[in-house]
Amino acid sequence: MSFARRIVLDTGVLVSAAIRPDSVPALAVEKAFLNYDVCVCRETLAELTTVLSRSKFDRYAPPQQRADFVAGFRERAVLINVASTVADCVDPKDNVFLALAETAEADLIVSSDPHLTDLHPWHGIPILPPAAFLVGIR
Repeated sequence: MSFARRIVLDTGVLVSAAIRPDSVPALAVEKAFLNYDVCVCRETLAELTTVLSRSKFDRYAPPQQRADFVAGFRERAVLINVASTVADCVDPKDNVFLALAETAEADLIVSSDPHLTDLHPWHGIPILPPAAFLVGIR
């Protein structure tokens, strides 16, 4: 299924969803897939895979559960080729989410990262934490 609207979810939101399936971020991810094309790029997928493979998350969710989350996410997300670079965020690692949103012409970025949420709105793209996103789509 394809939607006219596009959204970008940052790694922190996805990690929280993967290790806490009943959390607000998990509900935000579910709602995002129900209402938007969730956009990713190779860099954001690689970061998600790397972060969720860290042993520090073993106490929250088994490695196979986290790997299954990544596989399911990858299968459902829309892969976007990002050729541009952005340097607007104080944390250089977060600029990839801005570049992805710009390239994908995303309607929204969902992030718990203050480096990103402090930029709200960025180039006309709202950047909302998961709870605000959920309130906004009711």
